[in-house]
Amino acid sequence: MKTYLVGGAVRDALMARSADAPTVSHADRDWVVVGATPEAMAAEGFLPVGRDFPVFLHPQTREEYALARTERKTAPGYHGFAFHADRGVTLEDDLARRDLTINAMAVDAQHADHPANAPLIDPHHGLRDLQNRVLRHVTSAFAEDPVRILRLARFAARFPDFSVAPETVDLMRQMVSGGEVDHLVAERVWQELARGLMEQQPSRMLAVLRECGALQRLLPEVDRLWGVPQRADYHPEVDTGVHLMMVLDMSARLDAPLPVRFACLCHDLGKGTTPADVLPRHIGHEERSARLLKGVCERLRVPTECRELADVVAREHGNVHRSGTLNAAALVRLLERCDALRKPARFQQVLLACECDARGRLGMDEQSYPQRERLAQALASARSVDTAAVAAQAQADGLTGEHVGKRIHKARIAAVAQAMGEDTADD
Repeated sequence: MKTYLVGGAVRDALMARSADAPTVSHADRDWVVVGATPEAMAAEGFLPVGRDFPVFLHPQTREEYALARTERKTAPGYHGFAFHADRGVTLEDDLARRDLTINAMAVDAQHADHPANAPLIDPHHGLRDLQNRVLRHVTSAFAEDPVRILRLARFAARFPDFSVAPETVDLMRQMVSGGEVDHLVAERVWQELARGLMEQQPSRMLAVLRECGALQRLLPEVDRLWGVPQRADYHPEVDTGVHLMMVLDMSARLDAPLPVRFACLCHDLGKGTTPADVLPRHIGHEERSARLLKGVCERLRVPTECRELADVVAREHGNVHRSGTLNAAALVRLLERCDALRKPARFQQVLLACECDARGRLGMDEQSYPQRERLAQALASARSVDTAAVAAQAQADGLTGEHVGKRIHKARIAAVAQAMGEDTADD
């Protein structure tokens, strides 16, 4: 029985070789065991955890150890694979089933703490592709799992200076035209999409998916944004798809969390359905975006936190952008529509998404976004109102039901007006 460090830990250590080959974090290590059986692993104290293939947890470190295995496709979709692992499966067999050459390298376990300085097992020339900054599939077996298209696109977002090998692009196009991506399980699409959105340059993920045709199959609402013009005085980049990519990359630059990045992805979906005779204007695109967003979320089973934030941003981003011209009454109504008074932390994420939208335009990436500070101040003022005291006084004045709510609403307007230096706070 022999153990090898494989995959991302080896890749990342080789990329960091110029930094004296730092020790790889145990949280990032994947292991392959050759010449063992599940029974032998259990006898050594390893705990089986793999439902679909033989994976075990180390009894002390809790790291994952997988038996060297091969696989064959049995049906369309991610779960349609049969895995084979026994003493006769070699390390080379295991590496051949991996997705990209840069992920198909290994070192012996005795060199795991400093893999960049170890003898490298590299049957598919992953080091060469790493040095040349190329993402390339290992073998034609890549085509048997359409999830790998999404994984490659995610790696392109993580390593934006890497190109995709032309033959790999061709293979992915063949997979798309053959209907492979149509069988993907929704949860896996969302998982890879979410991880790609959190990478260094999310726009690269969209670019790769568009190039092979997968974006049109998986997210047609997003794909149709390319080629749709916007008013050049507001959007010097003009093309809505280009704008989307700039917004996503701004969300990465501002280190936005996943719900914000998903909201950025979906904020302008309605522009893809604007009638041609009214272009480049997009009147009412906010509501159309919200309707399309609902379909995307249902199809991909998007988590509630992401879905709800994206809905608020889709509906209200235009009003947030215009909030510098709104009086106190209009500001409070905007806060109420966004449910900001009950969910102030989420509203901060709404404002961050809107800032990404505003700065994700050609030549405007360094502009300030004063709307964010102004609305945060308005929210703080509105929330400073002692609603219990206002309600008690309203009831003492003989008011009940919705009239109490109106009194609270007016008190919030007054507080915001005072903070904004307005002379009046008429609703």
